Parts: sequence; C-alpha cells; structure tokens
Amino acid sequence: MKKNAPATAATEMRGLEDLAPRERQVVECVYRLQEATAAQLQEELKPDLSNSAVRAMLARLETKGILQHRVDGQRYLYSAVAPQAKVRESALKKLVGTFFNNSKASAATALLGMSGELSSKELDDLEAMIAKARKEGR
Repeated sequence: MKKNAPATAATEMRGLEDLAPRERQVVECVYRLQEATAAQLQEELKPDLSNSAVRAMLARLETKGILQHRVDGQRYLYSAVAPQAKVRESALKKLVGTFFNNSKASAATALLGMSGELSSKELDDLEAMIAKARKEGR
C-alpha cells in the first residue's frame, strides 16, 4: 500500500537546494538508498540525529511533497517523490543561473577546469555530447 505525499507540480519540481541542510541530508540518503526506513536513515546519519528527530523530519518532508512512504508490515519505507534526475536538473539550472549568469558554457568550463585530468572515455563522452548538441541545433 503506497501513500502518496500531497505533492503539487511546484513541490515536485522544487530541488534540494530549497531545503534546510538537515532535510537535504536526509533526502540525499533516501536517494542513495532508493528506499529507507527511519531506522536506516538514523544509522546513516548517526550520531547526529535522534530517532524522533529523523521521524519528525520525514513527516515534514512528506508534507512538503519531497518524500512519500509505503507501509511494509510494521514499518514505513520512504522514497523520493521526484526522480533523482529531475531534482539534479533543477539544482543545476539554479546553480548555472545563480553563479554563471545562465551560461551553460561558462558552467561547463568551470567544471572542466576543476576536474583535473579527464580520462579518454570522459573526453570521448564530452565530444559525443557536443556533437549531438550541434546536430540537434542547441
């Protein structure tokens, strides 16, 4: 039985950057684990948060439409409402807008500058993405 969070289009598209740091930490753990109980999350975050603090935060994140849960016997299993790829894209758009004046090229240049040496495969992947973008007229 799946209980859906009261999400709207606005809350689903909201990225992790809009959450408090502790909330973001919990959601990042849920994404990493894909599905988690409060006890699993407390173990991941130990010793920083008590069980009751984790449960309160999970309830808040459900109210915000970020997480949802399903009942599995005696426990609640929490998962993210929005796919990680959507949240990642939202965060990147905000980052590019805030720090790079909406210039994807400037952001990419900055990322490449801080990445150190790239492998041949990574360079090939980047070249393929650039070729595809040119072909599609982006």
